[in-house]
Amino acid sequence: MRKVLALAAAASLAGCATMPAPSRSARPAVVPGAMQFLYGSAEAAALSEQAYNALVDNVRLRVAGPRPSESAIVLPGDGAPVAASCGDKPFAAVFDMDETAILNLGYEYNDAVSGAAFDAGRWARWESGGADKVAAVPGATAAFAALRTMGVTPIINTNRNVAAAKETADALARAGLGSFVHGETLFLKGDADGKSAKDGRRRAIAARWCVLALGGDQIGDFTDALEGTPAARRVAVSSPPYAARWGRSWFILPNPVYGTGLGSGWDDTFPAEKRWTDMQGAK
Repeated sequence: MRKVLALAAAASLAGCATMPAPSRSARPAVVPGAMQFLYGSAEAAALSEQAYNALVDNVRLRVAGPRPSESAIVLPGDGAPVAASCGDKPFAAVFDMDETAILNLGYEYNDAVSGAAFDAGRWARWESGGADKVAAVPGATAAFAALRTMGVTPIINTNRNVAAAKETADALARAGLGSFVHGETLFLKGDADGKSAKDGRRRAIAARWCVLALGGDQIGDFTDALEGTPAARRVAVSSPPYAARWGRSWFILPNPVYGTGLGSGWDDTFPAEKRWTDMQGAK
């Protein structure tokens, strides 16, 4: 009986040894173009450096000159948006986190190879477990250090979840951006008013700080007022009272990978009167 069992076990092991490994989807041969640009190109790095250099230079001028009376934070009013008052509040600069201060390299790699649609559960797992798979956006580390040297406190206003507050602060620290404290220099989704829109948090920040600059990769990192179709939003950013803020107190960084910058249709993107057809090349 023992010999029979031994032979049976050997046969079972032999069968296991010859079984093929479970198949896995092959990694795409080419990195998605938008990810190549944002995470792999010199051009995107240069744009980020440019934005941070301009932000630091403008803040330096504001710190050195007469004390600012108006914040970079603009809040909804009865009519036109109104800049918050600075008074004698300490200086700060407010930044979005994802693809503004840090690059989510680990998450976006997983996104690229899986091809999966956005999933809130997967993002939550990334927030709680991906702190060592991020990198600072080019220019951010030097800019945050320069701001602190000037007496200007960097503040993060992000839509990451409160449940991952500790891990979020850890990711920022690991990226070399310094220490951030939830409720003081780190504001998360739902803080202040329970919403994912950021005006409520900006209002709370403006009540305590004189904000000299805002940095982000989405229009919602600056104001919640610019809603509507992609075409309407594109017109609005070049209209008063917003046009004069870009490159002076509002600084936007590139993000062709996700967010509100995507989603325009053919008519929004290519006006009918500007379309061209190569009649000679057309078959």
